[in-house]
Amino acid sequence: MEVQMIPERRFARRVNLTDIARACDVAPSTVSRALNNPGRVSAAMYEKISRKAIEMGYASATLPQGPERRARGTIALVVPNLVNPFVHDLIRGSQAQSQAAGFLFLLVNTEDSEHVELNWLKELSRSVDGVVLSSPRASDAALRAIGDAVPLTIINRTVPGISSVVIDTPSSAVEALNYLASLGHRRIAYVRGPQTSWTDRERIRALEGAVEGLEVELLPLGAFHPSLTAGAAAADAVRLSGATAAMFFNDTLAIGAMMRFRQRGVRVPEDISVVGCDDIASAEIASPSLTTITTSGERAGHEATNLLIGQFTSRSPRPRDERLPAHLTVRDSTGPAAS
Repeated sequence: MEVQMIPERRFARRVNLTDIARACDVAPSTVSRALNNPGRVSAAMYEKISRKAIEMGYASATLPQGPERRARGTIALVVPNLVNPFVHDLIRGSQAQSQAAGFLFLLVNTEDSEHVELNWLKELSRSVDGVVLSSPRASDAALRAIGDAVPLTIINRTVPGISSVVIDTPSSAVEALNYLASLGHRRIAYVRGPQTSWTDRERIRALEGAVEGLEVELLPLGAFHPSLTAGAAAADAVRLSGATAAMFFNDTLAIGAMMRFRQRGVRVPEDISVVGCDDIASAEIASPSLTTITTSGERAGHEATNLLIGQFTSRSPRPRDERLPAHLTVRDSTGPAAS
């Protein structure tokens, strides 16, 4: 029977920053800065630490290339859940870019828990070469501490000092609000996402600013988990609010709500108009087809991973913020307000 050899990369990962710091008689934070952001230490210190790291077999994407280099490195994508199909698009984009650049790709799911997210980030900061973090729940201070320990790029959140990729759904949400107002809707609900969602807070801020110029009442409802089951509960909240149109945090919530409306004999769009967000694959084949904000999760994953890899090749990388466009796609779930 052929014996399968453990990849050499795994032996290399056993060496951590604390080991290198002890060998160099410096603080672990100094080693982290030298290996993850060389521009923040002197040339002599970088040379000392990088030489010792290579000698000890530590694999990092920022170490010089050479015959003694053991591994290209590992990139981790950290996502809040695997329920939302939009996350699957992020994974495809990030994984494709990671593998195209020769990196091992690791996927971590935090189950929408800030505690789990922070624990994983602390562990990953000691074991991978870079992290792409989607829709984080942790505080800015906690994320900056992680960013000091390992190269980090964030999707759909901005944190000073950390590179990010943000999809401009707030502007498109305002576009959707104006569209519904043009159809004669005067009581419009916005079904909110998780309380810890930065994107949700930005979206509601944009909507509240835009409603002032319209003869429209905006009704923010709840804080809902982005799932089909929660969509059913959100549908009941929308009906109780008296709204004639509802915008949902994402398509999964919107589709769950439409299923509930159908059960209760509420017609879409004759009795109520529905707008989602993300334009997942099932949005177009839903019954009725879902009017939604079209975004590209795959492009977001690709661009965020590309930003991260750029930090590996720059001696003094500067944080970059990229904003990706989104737009309203009108389908059959919206129509004129009922008289």
